[in-house]
Amino acid sequence: MRVPAGAIRLALLLLVALLAGCATGPRITTDTDPAADFASYRTFAFYDPLAVETKGYATPSSQRMKSAARREMESRGYVYDEAKPDLLVNINAYINERQDVISTPQLQFRTYYNYRYNSYVQSAFWTDRTDVYNYSEGTLNIDLVDALRKQLVWEGIAVGRMANTKPAQRDTRIDSTIGEIFAQYPHRAGGQ
Repeated sequence: MRVPAGAIRLALLLLVALLAGCATGPRITTDTDPAADFASYRTFAFYDPLAVETKGYATPSSQRMKSAARREMESRGYVYDEAKPDLLVNINAYINERQDVISTPQLQFRTYYNYRYNSYVQSAFWTDRTDVYNYSEGTLNIDLVDALRKQLVWEGIAVGRMANTKPAQRDTRIDSTIGEIFAQYPHRAGGQ
């Protein structure tokens, strides 16, 4: 039985779409300074300028990230204080271009005329089909730095595929990603 090449391609594309749909969100990792005394931190402020503001000015996305981080910090009991912060919050984001390379074995058939049998004969053979998919991978870092010691005490990193979204969807994604990062932050202001 001969399977049309178009059916195999369609099945492969459906499989890739199904696997992509299973992705639940970014991969979150964190790192903590074991010597940090998180019970002593009560106030915070932002680095000026934030690492995400590489051009020296704020953008709508950087302002959204700052707002989301402030909301997360305040929900954990920290007080915003530019004059004398215990923690400095820095935010960085960047995009890398990536590729998925998928090699799939394919069964193909060659038809030729066999003079011995005086008929057409099909022979099967395997080939590899390689598909390359380009995508953008975004990384978002939230750093908490001890303002007095100028030392990183906690870092949360989210890495995930970027999607072309409208501004409202992008804002929602920024809020949810920063929320997922801070969900891994186990401390509250003053060790509450």
